[in-house]
Amino acid sequence: MNYLAHSFLSFSDGQIVGQFLEDFIRNKERFSFPKEIQDGITMHRAIDTFTDSHPAIHEAKKVFSPLVRLYAGAFVDVSMDYFLATDFSLNSLKGWKEHSLKVYRVLNENKQFLPENFKKMLAKMEHDDWLFNYREDWGIKFSIQNVLNKAKYLDKDIPVFQAFLDNKDILQKCYDDFFPDLLAHAKAENVFLQLEK
Repeated sequence: MNYLAHSFLSFSDGQIVGQFLEDFIRNKERFSFPKEIQDGITMHRAIDTFTDSHPAIHEAKKVFSPLVRLYAGAFVDVSMDYFLATDFSLNSLKGWKEHSLKVYRVLNENKQFLPENFKKMLAKMEHDDWLFNYREDWGIKFSIQNVLNKAKYLDKDIPVFQAFLDNKDILQKCYDDFFPDLLAHAKAENVFLQLEK
């Protein structure tokens, strides 16, 4: 999951919680949460669907597909968070830091909704400040390795990070072509969610 993008494309505290929860719950559980958290779950799914169908993401996957085949999308997600974290047209350095701190605060304030495995991950995320440190090469290297470690059918030593470094220019262009469209889509989805209230 591209944690920074999902948190940035949230329009309320409840949506932040829902966006993070989506990967940790079964579909039938979604209706047990307050409406704003349900909206975040819906937003997460809308973002993923839009992302998977975007031509720039298909291009970005070509960077990683020769190495990881069907897992390419997961590494594209991580890569997009790097370019988002360094996108000062959307936020300043101070603003990205404040965003990261807000997300950790909101998630901690809503721990009653979080499953135990997510709480453990949140403690690591906050301690190492994953969201802010996606801007650093070492932060993305850590995230890429994390995906490799969790992937059942991938060798842990595949040089995915090197592919990221070698193809930064291509991936940056993919981000530039993709993210403004995603931002517009998320804003439109949020308007629709508000009309449902």
